[in-house]
Amino acid sequence: MLSTRLTNARFLTMDPAHPVAHDVGIWRGRIVGLDDAVTSLPAREVVDLQGATVLPGFIDSHVHLAWTGLKARTPSVAPCARVEDVLAVVADTVARQPSPDAWVALAGYDQRALGRHLTAAELDRVSQGRKVFMLHDSGHGCVVNSAVLDLLPADVPHENGFLAEGAMGAARALRPPHTQQELADAIAHAARTCRAEGITACAEAGIGGSLFGHSPAELAAYQLAREQGQLPLRVQLMVAADALHPVALPDADHTPRALDLGLRTGFGDDWLSIGALKVYTDGGMMARTAALTAPYHGMDHTGQLQDDPEALTDTIVAGHLAGWQLAVHAIGDRAADVALDALEQAQRAQPRPAARHRIEHAGLIRPDQLARFARLGVSAVVQPNFLRYFGDDYAAIMGEERAPWLYRGRGFLDHGVTLVGSSDRPVTDGAPLRAIQFMVERASESGQVIGPDEGITVDEALRAYTVGGAFACHWDDSAGTLTPGKRADLVVLGDDPRGVSTSRIGDIEVVTTYVDGRAATA
Repeated sequence: MLSTRLTNARFLTMDPAHPVAHDVGIWRGRIVGLDDAVTSLPAREVVDLQGATVLPGFIDSHVHLAWTGLKARTPSVAPCARVEDVLAVVADTVARQPSPDAWVALAGYDQRALGRHLTAAELDRVSQGRKVFMLHDSGHGCVVNSAVLDLLPADVPHENGFLAEGAMGAARALRPPHTQQELADAIAHAARTCRAEGITACAEAGIGGSLFGHSPAELAAYQLAREQGQLPLRVQLMVAADALHPVALPDADHTPRALDLGLRTGFGDDWLSIGALKVYTDGGMMARTAALTAPYHGMDHTGQLQDDPEALTDTIVAGHLAGWQLAVHAIGDRAADVALDALEQAQRAQPRPAARHRIEHAGLIRPDQLARFARLGVSAVVQPNFLRYFGDDYAAIMGEERAPWLYRGRGFLDHGVTLVGSSDRPVTDGAPLRAIQFMVERASESGQVIGPDEGITVDEALRAYTVGGAFACHWDDSAGTLTPGKRADLVVLGDDPRGVSTSRIGDIEVVTTYVDGRAATA
């Protein structure tokens, strides 16, 4: 007997062998058959979906759940567009913190709206001596006051209180870590939001590191969320490379650095597992720290790498040799050169064709770099909503020649590169349907079309958020298509993304989301 039979729907299976179905049979959380194979079987529950469109559950292959949940509970200076308004929010937040020794955290900072960065001196005027830490919306910088600067080593660089990349990590490390329960609650909050948007699985893009880590025991917070029944979707955890430490193992193991007990990619189960090793090579475009080969348009700098290219290469090669899948953060084209060079060196040292290494963001990729992605078998994990919401700004700082190279779609696919959709939530909106709409029309919120030749079809965009995501996360044997034997993770939509005008895709209703064959409840 089936657990559930879903009927009277248009199932877009994403499986070329059986592309459309009208019935799906589920048993013990798995799809056991389609159409005539299940229509006559008894079922404990028969659900009439009343003509809805059903897809494999969306996979967000690059998201920050803990950060998303924490940000939702942190006072925010967005959308303040004047320095005075930001300082007023800071003053109000400080006034509500009675302890003079406390840290005052704020979110939503973005210098672009202000025209310049805030300074430590300005924060000093409203901080009453408390330590103020205001995180940049990109996650690649922060502004702090003098009370924080005084605690930092003298060699930590800053610009009047603005700290970028590693310098931000140094300031962040001074703050007390969140408790496991605080993190579990934050993870649960973000996961519920993802699930409501049709996401059934995601990859948390970096735990335990200095840039985005929130606790030395961050993995335990995910375990706690699961144990408490607060994890409503499947999560794969990328581990920040700086969480690894030297280990004394035989040379034959090729593992000079590792997590304790040698944990690496693949450990875990269907609900919670360890995924790729996250390596940061540069910063972000919002903070103007993405590493470019030519200066930002109208500026006199090219961003920055996180470390010397030799050190970054050493980390990437060591991770590859130790058996990790690699997720290399590279937004600018200079960072992509470093990443591709290192991955090529790693594969020469020890060929691992099935490693499925990934480049996260791939924000600005020159035409000559596309073939290298394909030759190395590297997936491109992009965030289409970056251009939907920030595209006007990004196009302006790249200039006319480079703007069409931003967050490519068609260029990757035409070169045989696996294109993977993701959000980088909470940096921007995480709704997959809105991202899918952008991938097709390439239009920012203002209507500016950015790189129109990079537009792809609706089917290709849907594959990026299903088949592509499953491939990138090594889930293709259990997710990504509605195929017998795979997990019964599905999203029920109020309309067919392939049958409405492109401009309406982002507004299609997510009716419900099934995980493990069970309809998600609020």
